[in-house]
Amino acid sequence: MNKILIVGGGYAGLYTARGLERQLGSTEAEITVVDPLPYMTYLPFLPEVAAGSIEPRHIVVPLRSHLKRAKIVQAKVTNVDHANKVATIKPELGEERTLDYDVIVMTAGSVSRTFPIPGVADEAIGMKTIEEAAAVRDRLISNFAKAAALPEGPERDRLLTVAVIGGGFAGIETIAELRDFATHLLSRFREISFDEVQFHLVEAMGRIMPEVSEDTALWVVDDLRKRGVHVHLETQLQSAVDGVCELSTGDRFASDLIIWTAGVMANPVVRATDLPLDERGRITALATMQIARDGVVVPDAWTAGDVSAVPDLSSTPGPGGFCVPNAQHAVRQAKLLAKNIVAVLRGEAPRDYIHANEGAVAGLGLWNGVFQKGKLAIKGPLAFVAHRGYHGLAMPMWERKWRVFGDWWNQFWLGRDIVELSERDHPRAAFETFASRPKPKVDA
Repeated sequence: MNKILIVGGGYAGLYTARGLERQLGSTEAEITVVDPLPYMTYLPFLPEVAAGSIEPRHIVVPLRSHLKRAKIVQAKVTNVDHANKVATIKPELGEERTLDYDVIVMTAGSVSRTFPIPGVADEAIGMKTIEEAAAVRDRLISNFAKAAALPEGPERDRLLTVAVIGGGFAGIETIAELRDFATHLLSRFREISFDEVQFHLVEAMGRIMPEVSEDTALWVVDDLRKRGVHVHLETQLQSAVDGVCELSTGDRFASDLIIWTAGVMANPVVRATDLPLDERGRITALATMQIARDGVVVPDAWTAGDVSAVPDLSSTPGPGGFCVPNAQHAVRQAKLLAKNIVAVLRGEAPRDYIHANEGAVAGLGLWNGVFQKGKLAIKGPLAFVAHRGYHGLAMPMWERKWRVFGDWWNQFWLGRDIVELSERDHPRAAFETFASRPKPKVDA
């Protein structure tokens, strides 16, 4: 029986494991998925979670619910010695241990890419995990409540200022959704006016959203500015110490919510392996998704998704000729990856990954969006419907799709839910405050 080890349970890991379960009999392979988290996250929905349109738990897929035969090991991979086909893992509790394997699949995904800007590591939050998106939502609502109880002044201004660093798809969707959500909150916090709530988008390049045409990008910038967003193009964040954002243009403002969306990088777990990496820290591979060193296949080693440098053989290749790190590639690569692994195990030839671009779609708040495919650009409500239709159907597992559709249906009739549960980060606080304690002993 072949022992197949999948490192990472995100898009690529989940779909690869499901494909292998379907194509390999129970006596052909033993499949193990190792990931610190017990679920995969549908990342395109994080901005809608932050804006209160979707319940956080509904955009994550529990691995144990949807992988029927694969063994789920909740741990970190600390080392991969492929020469000896041994991986070292570290569970949350207990000592490190090793797992031997016959075939390894590296699908560890990506993490937020930051720069050594003073204050960012201490003050900012990403938009890469479900926990971050839920925390952003709670912080925004909590800040409105705090500001409503304060008189005009610097502290009130700080609480009502949001900064988003990065003008790619993640940054644009995040700031647009949050601006829309903040406008809704004004109807519940009547002590706060529209002009008091400040949103800043900081982008180092001269334009936003490189995946769409320049005309479409300009339309999005104009739309954001009409909604009260300060868009800073060709501008860099130079400091965020104590929550004070200092920009390269000389602008300066204090914010209690700084969101970093300026790119991703391959999961650093790959550095603790003997597998070949490129200059950006991605695992080098062929179009068949077989890991390769200088174009020569590394036997029994595969990769896909954000952690990999897979050649893009489409008519519109990504930067450097490689597939860009997005959901479209991760899902499609994983489905072919499972077939290719089975083919090689059975002595057949693997196939190249060739992707037909389906276009780019982004949600910009309720009933607003943008869609681009080639020269075709759709903006406004129709693009919003396309955004929800595409991503609603792309959400893995019908059980999860129905939960997301249900959230949208309930919001349509009942409005946004503005309950925030930030105190869940300290669940024992109330109990400890009022708990009785033994009286101190008195010396005889």
